[in-house]
Amino acid sequence: MQKLSCFEDLKARSLIAQITDEEQVRDLLDKGCATFYIGFDPTADSLHVGHFVAMMMMARLQRAGHRPIALFGGGTGLIGDPSFKDDMRKMMTAETIDYNISCFKEQMSHFIDFSEGKAEMVNNADWLLNLNYIPFLRDIGVHFSVNRMLSAECYKQRMERGLSFFELNYMIMQSYDFLELNRRFGCNLQVGGDDQWSNILGGVELVRRADRKQAYGLTIPLLLTAEGKKMGKTERGAVWLDREKTSPYDFFQYWRNVDDADVVPCMKKLTFLELEDIAQYESLEGSGLNAAKERLAYELTSMVHSKHDADEALAAAKALFGGGSGGADMPTATVSAGELEAGIGLLDALVLCKLAPSKGEARRLVQQGGVQINGEKAEDPAMNLTTGHISEGAIIIKKGKKSFCRIVAE
Repeated sequence: MQKLSCFEDLKARSLIAQITDEEQVRDLLDKGCATFYIGFDPTADSLHVGHFVAMMMMARLQRAGHRPIALFGGGTGLIGDPSFKDDMRKMMTAETIDYNISCFKEQMSHFIDFSEGKAEMVNNADWLLNLNYIPFLRDIGVHFSVNRMLSAECYKQRMERGLSFFELNYMIMQSYDFLELNRRFGCNLQVGGDDQWSNILGGVELVRRADRKQAYGLTIPLLLTAEGKKMGKTERGAVWLDREKTSPYDFFQYWRNVDDADVVPCMKKLTFLELEDIAQYESLEGSGLNAAKERLAYELTSMVHSKHDADEALAAAKALFGGGSGGADMPTATVSAGELEAGIGLLDALVLCKLAPSKGEARRLVQQGGVQINGEKAEDPAMNLTTGHISEGAIIIKKGKKSFCRIVAE
């Protein structure tokens, strides 16, 4: 099979949502001469699954010969992007933002080669915090139409609740980032999530108006399930790339349990697997997709964590799905041997394992048949777990189809 060009490969992987000038961007990408940027607002101290598709886009384009710029929003993060938000974001301190950026930099270095000349890490606080208000309005603000800004789809739902002037400036700030990166690094392409389209158009237009240069924009589809819901959310919250927030085992399990319709699209968007390799999974259905789900989970866990972590998580998953009670790498709750000998209430154990937020919720789960102990359905909410329930060194509690925890005695 003939190797696809960079642009055609992105299209085949469904990684292009909107584009400002398809012919020019195709030429730019296929010649390997783009300097592009993707912005990351440091709203937490770890990147999450929602960021992962953008990072993979950066890595993919870098492999094709392009130069990525990771732009951290040390300045814009002080405002917060109001796009498609119901309410104003909680404002963060400069110290929190700086710490979050340091965490982002460390994580991103695992995916992008930032050695000299190959990629850049930049903080927009370097120019945004030093702006003078009146000169900025005269030089930059004059190029923006308030009517056009307010008609942007990303702001519409905020207009009913009230969009502050403070937040309205976000689009101008992000647009100015593109102009500044174009001047400093020759950046000619902005890439972002599809929810950033209006902001990207603002930057493209500002570069044209202010400096009379050509610049381009491209958006990536948001990482959504086949039902249109955002991926990367669980009952426990976001799926983080930080192993202290989401363990390698939980990360693996998230991908191992994606819906059937999402497996192949995720393989295309989030892995470096060749499209011919992925094609073997496209005709599979039902249980036949389990191999594809394990492959997806293994590939992503290897990239985000390590091959060792992926091997351990795969072994644990096979033990569980094979009916065994192995899996030392799954989430673990530890109790004293004395406690277990005396007996621990099942409801207390579910709360201890964070499989239920309260004993009331735990009781409901048991009564609805949603809890298993070592593969056997638990029917009595008043039952006690004791040393007699230990199998292969642990008691395995399963909630629903996807959530597990092991209890071990020390």
